[in-house]
Formats: sequence, C-alpha cells, structure tokens
Amino acid sequence: MTKVFQIITEADARQIERGATVELAKGGHVTPLAADTLREKRVTVVPAGSVDPAIPADLAPKADIRRVAIVSDHTGVKLRLAIVQHLRSRGLAVDDLGVDGSTPVDYPDTAASVAKAVARGEADAGIAIDGAGIGSAIAANKVRGIRAVMAMDETIARYSRQHNGANVLTLGSSLLQPDAALRIIDVWLSTPMTEARYIRRLVKVRRLEDSF
Repeated sequence: MTKVFQIITEADARQIERGATVELAKGGHVTPLAADTLREKRVTVVPAGSVDPAIPADLAPKADIRRVAIVSDHTGVKLRLAIVQHLRSRGLAVDDLGVDGSTPVDYPDTAASVAKAVARGEADAGIAIDGAGIGSAIAANKVRGIRAVMAMDETIARYSRQHNGANVLTLGSSLLQPDAALRIIDVWLSTPMTEARYIRRLVKVRRLEDSF
C-alpha cells in the first residue's frame, strides 16, 4: 500500500525505499532538503488518491537500476565490450551474456537471453545489440513482460522509458558510433517512469499479452 504523507521531511526521505512511490496529501509539503534526497533516491511523489491499487507493482520498470544484462550478436562485439566497461565504471553490476568472436549467430537467440533475464527479475534492465537493433527488439518483445525499444537517439531513449516503460534497449552496431550509443544508454538508464497515467496504459499492454 502506498504511504500518504502530510509533510515529507529530510528524515522521512531518508527512510523511504529507493525507487518507491509515495502519496502527498492535498495541501501537503515537501521540504527543500527532502526534495533533494527524494530526487537522488528516485522516489516518485504523487497526489494522494492517484495511485490505482489495481495496477500491479511490477508493471513500471525499475527506477533505480543496479544490474544490467547485455548481449550482442557477432556484429556488435566491439560495441558491447565498450558498453560493459562504461556501465561498470558507473558502478553498475553487468551480466555479460556474450557473444564473442565473428562466427554468425542469430539475433532471436541473443535477444531472448537478455529478455528472459529481465523477465525473470535476474536483471533490472537489458541491452541487446545486433546490426540494426530492429530484429532484437522484435524478438525480445515476444517474451511476456518485456517492452523493448530500438533507440537511435537520446530523445527516443528518454520517451521509451518515461512514456512506455521500456525495460530492454536494443542498439544497432552498424548505425551508431560508440560515443552516441553510450549517451543513449545513459539517458535511458537514468529516466524513470513516474506518471500514473503512463503506468496505467501498461495494464492494457499486459492485457494484450494475455489475450492471445
């Protein structure tokens, strides 16, 4: 159950779980120091009564990403290794699922490995790389609970998380330079999905998964 606050102080903010959602009563107040702490902890504050208890808690992607699963096909090995190094330098745990070498592999197999890791809760988010990123997105989206997006720029990366709750990012190794890919990843990983109206729409996405 979402906790309702009349006022959120710095002491309150320190006690709230990272990535949580809390409700603020009408006329309520968040102190300036508390606001800074809530922002750092990626806590979402919404008006009291705006959280629908019927919405499953696992629908929105994790706001505080600690572990990332990543995979590439044979075309994306160099880009994947650069991303792994970058993520670990940020202090994130990385599950590198391969592949290595130039022997051709099929994107449905590589994308599935990351999608299943995210769907099982073994990783907070996933990244799959192939030549264009399109095939991996199509394959990953066949796994229940996965919302994969192929992003070519930072705007798509941000919207896919904020509006659509993407939990797997796919990249095209033939379309992106490493520095551009890293910028896309940084934006994607740091953008939470917080608005209740966007999260409610994921209920309809899940119903589509359940209807066929």
